[in-house]
Amino acid sequence: MSHRLACADFAFPLLSHDQVLDLVSALKFEGVDIGLFEGRSHLWPSREFAQGAKSAKQLKRKLDVRGLKAADVFLQMAPDFAAYAVNHPNAARRRKARDWFIRTLDYAGECGAGHVTTLPGVYFLDDEPRAESWQRCCDELAWRVDECRARKITFGVESHVGSLAPSPRSAARLVQCVPGLTLTLDYTHYARRGVADSVVEPLLKYATHFHVRGACRGRLQTSFAKNTIDYRRIASVMREVGYAGWIGIEYIWIDWEHGNENDCLSETILFRDFFRSLK
Repeated sequence: MSHRLACADFAFPLLSHDQVLDLVSALKFEGVDIGLFEGRSHLWPSREFAQGAKSAKQLKRKLDVRGLKAADVFLQMAPDFAAYAVNHPNAARRRKARDWFIRTLDYAGECGAGHVTTLPGVYFLDDEPRAESWQRCCDELAWRVDECRARKITFGVESHVGSLAPSPRSAARLVQCVPGLTLTLDYTHYARRGVADSVVEPLLKYATHFHVRGACRGRLQTSFAKNTIDYRRIASVMREVGYAGWIGIEYIWIDWEHGNENDCLSETILFRDFFRSLK
């Protein structure tokens, strides 16, 4: 199996974005995971969308000249999960989230990305029963699936710590409730909680994008040496289920979940070389 490897452009926030792309190219990655994270990445959606087509075309040129492809465009509208969650109880917030999602699809199309990721939503327990938050989430995600299908873009959500789908069981339930929805799968959110790989493994059949970094119980991110996720086994199962997406190495350097305690460059190289060594 030949793995298409990408590197997150938000892994190296102390460099300029051009320098990040130079580094990713120098590391001989094929692709880049583009983070459109408001307030905390190089490319803020509010800035990129001011002249969306122009910004996306400019990014495409930068990728092309370096021999890179946009593997995924990951939209996060605020530093916290709730402010613009897809299932926010406030209709005005949901309208803005839909508008920015459409802009993200246009942006992805212009920069050559065939995959878009968002967060799945959260429970608003102070305002409504869990069932209402869940149903609104499913309705909003179904609308996004339809919009992506019309543009021939694959849509995935990342089941994550703090979301309404933080466990393998809830993630599976979500994709089963929303036909056409897929997962941007990241085992680290489960490893942090001590969930065994074998419990997560059934989700691979729903995955269209995959995030990699080291993790272990109590740590959403750790070093290659301390990692407890069996990525060799995962690669084998990927072959069995016919996984055809990118593998994005996604180290982060932020003051959240101990995300600033690793050397992102060295750990990225170690995981790159590990996946390159697999046959």
